[in-house]
Amino acid sequence: MERLKNGIRSGRLSSAEYDANFSDLHPRLDNHEALVAADRCYFCYDAPCMTACPTSIDIPLFIRQISTGNPLGSAKTIFDQNILGGMCARVCPTEELCEEACVRNTAEERPVEIGRLQRYATDAAIQAGKQFYARAASTGRKVAVVGAGPAGLACAHRLAVKGHAVVILDAREKSGGLNEYGIATYKAVDDFAQSEVEYVLSIGGIEVRHGQMLGRDFTLADLTSQYDAVFLGLGLAGVNALGIADEDLAGVDDAVTFIAGLRQAADKAAVAIGRRVVVLGGGMTAIDAAVQAKLLGAEEVTICYRRGKEHMNASEFEQDLATSKGVIIRHWMAPKSIISDAGKVAGLEVEYTAITDGKLAGTGETGVIAADQIFKAIGQTFDGSVLGGLKLSSGRIVIDGEGHTSLERVWAGGDCVLGGDDLTVSAVAQGRDAAESINRVLAAGQRPATAVA
Repeated sequence: MERLKNGIRSGRLSSAEYDANFSDLHPRLDNHEALVAADRCYFCYDAPCMTACPTSIDIPLFIRQISTGNPLGSAKTIFDQNILGGMCARVCPTEELCEEACVRNTAEERPVEIGRLQRYATDAAIQAGKQFYARAASTGRKVAVVGAGPAGLACAHRLAVKGHAVVILDAREKSGGLNEYGIATYKAVDDFAQSEVEYVLSIGGIEVRHGQMLGRDFTLADLTSQYDAVFLGLGLAGVNALGIADEDLAGVDDAVTFIAGLRQAADKAAVAIGRRVVVLGGGMTAIDAAVQAKLLGAEEVTICYRRGKEHMNASEFEQDLATSKGVIIRHWMAPKSIISDAGKVAGLEVEYTAITDGKLAGTGETGVIAADQIFKAIGQTFDGSVLGGLKLSSGRIVIDGEGHTSLERVWAGGDCVLGGDDLTVSAVAQGRDAAESINRVLAAGQRPATAVA
């Protein structure tokens, strides 16, 4: 067991315990299970589940194809709308989207397992290496895509299918963006994120350049002068600060970095974790960090959120998952100060909060939670300073309904745009739709008018 200078340790569990803790959260259905699950679908004519899907997958059709023994046909139905349907089947909050809209989702019944059925079909296609699309004849046009995350990959694939040459530029050493670096390890095991990236890129006509950062290695002006069109799928790179003293102490870390490091770790036993961990935030990142801290062997993990349970961005399913793993979720408390001992974290002083006159405010009552490690998960930020004259609002890129930005020949999508809901499936939809818009403009041989005034 390794002891680090701030008291945080690795190797808390046995190899068998790590393997069990980080096994697949929802294993793939076998053939019989898939047929039974598919037979529960009513194949509704108005398909409320389809309306609830940001990528508008024809859910009744793909489930019917599974029920008739045609998983590859089912996969094509899914990929026609969402080329990253495999990862979305694993990470989408289906309980708040398609499955919530399912007509079988009542007090007496559970909804059709749409997410698991989608995984069943898409896994079958990816594992078989089955390709459903061929590139059209080359158009001679070249498009730059900045960011190899869900939005960028979806955009690049659709453009390649149309016959355009695509160059993806990404600052990281691996493609995948959030899917590779930003989700809990137990949601996508066996390096699935990279398998899906390889499947997407196998269409051909897409070159990926890693280690290329906008603002450092190239500018937006460089791209607009060298390419016929540009798509920005930048994601969110920064992390909000707590704004309290001593948040740079050993043992205070951001949850995003923790999750990314854990996903890239070849050996979970090498990842250090505190004995008592506090996670600050109420979204999916907070849940993923807290659950994985517990799975790494932390004895006590507490999520502190400044508002109530009903205000948390994390779905009810994810909240329940956290508590089932032993995570304590405490509401109506905000961080006030970090308590230190010999230069390391010893605890967190919190102030209880309440809604007063319609506004969140501290009550003046305080308490202390013992901790040797604190994770910040209070939101991520976007740096628009490298975007030149691009119009921003509330720190995000302004786009129209087709993904046009305020600059000619520049589109954007995903978490970096104004009005996004920080979902993988929504990023895929925006990348796909922007590609269709780019293709229409390039096919017409004209440049679009400035879309956003």
